Amino acid sequence: MRTGNKLKLGLFGANCSGGRAMTRVPERWKADWDEIAAMGQMADDCGIDFLLPIARWKGYGGETDWQGTSFETITWATGLLALTKQITVFGTVHVPLFHPIMAAKQMVTADHVGHGRFGLNIVAGWNTEEFDMFGVDRKDRPERYEEAQEWIDAVSRIWTEDDFTFEGKIFTLRDVRVKPKPYGGTRPVIMNAGASNDGQAFAIRNCDAYFTGVRMSSFDEATGVMVPAVDQARAHVDAVRAKAAAIGREIGVFTRADITCLPTQKEAADYYHYWVEEMADWDAVDHQMTISDRTPIKPDMPGFIEARKQHIHGFPLVGDPDRVASMLATLSEAGFDGVGLSFVNYLNELPLFRDEVLPRLERRGLRS
Repeated sequence: MRTGNKLKLGLFGANCSGGRAMTRVPERWKADWDEIAAMGQMADDCGIDFLLPIARWKGYGGETDWQGTSFETITWATGLLALTKQITVFGTVHVPLFHPIMAAKQMVTADHVGHGRFGLNIVAGWNTEEFDMFGVDRKDRPERYEEAQEWIDAVSRIWTEDDFTFEGKIFTLRDVRVKPKPYGGTRPVIMNAGASNDGQAFAIRNCDAYFTGVRMSSFDEATGVMVPAVDQARAHVDAVRAKAAAIGREIGVFTRADITCLPTQKEAADYYHYWVEEMADWDAVDHQMTISDRTPIKPDMPGFIEARKQHIHGFPLVGDPDRVASMLATLSEAGFDGVGLSFVNYLNELPLFRDEVLPRLERRGLRS
């Protein structure tokens, strides 16, 4: 995250089975530790900037129980930091589930293992089914970020001070003394992906990076995939930066993309259609749509089919290496500082991306 690359690239969601692909294809990501370790070392060797996990505690069911197998992210990050040399590895932390003293100590441990390469992705949480497992009530959105603000205030003091008392509305900490402090005397880089107004405001106040989505605008007949609404994305990025500047801060703006890259455009489009639609785990899709919207998703609802397809399509970058590099360059031109990438199988697909897409981005001046 501290590299000089104009467009930073990371791998997103590889700690969970299925990654971010709701598909039944046999080659889908299993998230076994050995393949994760190999992926992390390959990403480190080829200059990928960061690894960003998803905080997941319970799968979404369906035939694959999508994301049903997952590693806790701070310990996951610690293991990867021990195996790598330069890449930043994030832990994604649910504020209501991690006491600030425990979390601060765990994250400092990871940061020392990685000699300052640990990053915190702080999340307030939305998944009621997961919170129910812990016996924790999910708060309404304004209260979620009130709790998150207290939590990050407490963690920040733990990382920089000793022998203090913290008294908040939610957390009370007495006679706090936690050592060591973060590696090298600087705190870990902090990211947040809150989509609501409250979440965005929290990120702008507290974080180094804001992770946000890009809307899709239209269907491209030539490639067989949706294309991004670039002008809308550019306006969104500019608005986030303007809000940060208004309170005297700078913030990086990142987005995500689902990569299907093969040697030819036709191969990529055909494979994308295969894994996304022919082999979709529709039961898992429907379950996630239901709990994320907190309303039942039924086939007889108006717009059901389109909503379902939009949900599984995510933000696809589909094509040969030229097209994928070009679309990533377009995201950079829209103002994004970086992109979290996902693949159907990270370990199998990263070599082509490394050998063909990264050199194209280097020639465009986006990577060093």
